[in-house]
Amino acid sequence: MFDEIFKNTGNTKRFSKGAILQNAGQKFAKAFYVKKGLLKSYIIDEKGKEHIFMFASEGWIASDIESQAFNNETILFIEAIEISEVVIVDVNNFSQSEKNMNEFQSILEALTKRIGVMQRRILSLMSASARERYEYFLQTYPELPNRIPQKMIASYLGITPEALSTIRNKITKKD
Repeated sequence: MFDEIFKNTGNTKRFSKGAILQNAGQKFAKAFYVKKGLLKSYIIDEKGKEHIFMFASEGWIASDIESQAFNNETILFIEAIEISEVVIVDVNNFSQSEKNMNEFQSILEALTKRIGVMQRRILSLMSASARERYEYFLQTYPELPNRIPQKMIASYLGITPEALSTIRNKITKKD
């Protein structure tokens, strides 16, 4: 459904694994719709540690919403972690050219889904155990454990790779 909507709103580009689509500190309003592949958005703290904010696989949109909403510099890096085919959408042009209500409704649904996932993630970071966060990760991104290294999953969950390994072992032994 979104392929049809986005095909006339931006240009499709192919990115190699490890390609940076957006650096922190830029000032632009771009969104990245993933047709194929996998992206991650993340920050790097003052100690140089990477903290993964979200993953975007096929059908997901990655962008720095705060930067776009408030016309600030971007705070997120966005990187391809697989060879990816991505539609790059200039958010300013897209919102000005959007006239079809059905297309607008579809985009609103996609953004609402993304906001819902982020809200749930923030709440779980505040109150859920590491195991509960991992189980929610599996529900949200069921295809990702086979596509990304454990180190990235641990970063997303805010735990060490060793703690994630312990959780995975406990789940395996219980089943």
